[in-house]
Amino acid sequence: MAQVHVISHPLVQHKLTLMRNKQVSTNNFRRLLRELASLMAYEVTRDMPTQLVSVETPLEITQGQVMDGKKLVFASILRAGTGLLDGMLDVVPGARVGHVGLYRDPKTLTAVEYYFKMPQDMQDRDCVVVDPMLATGNSAIAAMDRIKETRPKSLKFVCLVACPEGVAALQGAHPDVPIYTAAVDRQLNDHGYIMPGLGDAGDRIFGTK
Repeated sequence: MAQVHVISHPLVQHKLTLMRNKQVSTNNFRRLLRELASLMAYEVTRDMPTQLVSVETPLEITQGQVMDGKKLVFASILRAGTGLLDGMLDVVPGARVGHVGLYRDPKTLTAVEYYFKMPQDMQDRDCVVVDPMLATGNSAIAAMDRIKETRPKSLKFVCLVACPEGVAALQGAHPDVPIYTAAVDRQLNDHGYIMPGLGDAGDRIFGTK
């Protein structure tokens, strides 16, 4: 579990608890997810490289550190990843955005790709893959497989809720990819949903069933 980073900040945990409530409206669920994603972005970008630049304050010229947001890519696993993406972009608006379109076959639970688009020059970019749930791990693994074909400078995976089965699967397939999450829940049920979880994140974000 050395590559698993559980973000235990009180604000993150508070908002996650509110989102678990099945009575929370679509609008409030979406808002909470965006706020939570912004908080998680601080931890995920903690080790991003910076460079010194000169800046003129009202009193004198000094030096300060800046991060090149254009070198960062947020790769959203569609469709639910969009909910995390918006909050991440609130913090790093200069980041580039990639998309991996995947859906889970309801019978086999395997990931089926229908769309893939990444920025150019990925070999010069740090890539953060976002998807609210790490359940079976099949979608995350499929996304990592495809993104690694573009040879990004580095890769991280960010989710709202994970489970031991999904963590084990992703680490088994991609042990070099650190996982950032707000919680590692108890287990998967027979239908591939995280328990206790918060239901289907995509349906709760978009108000669908």
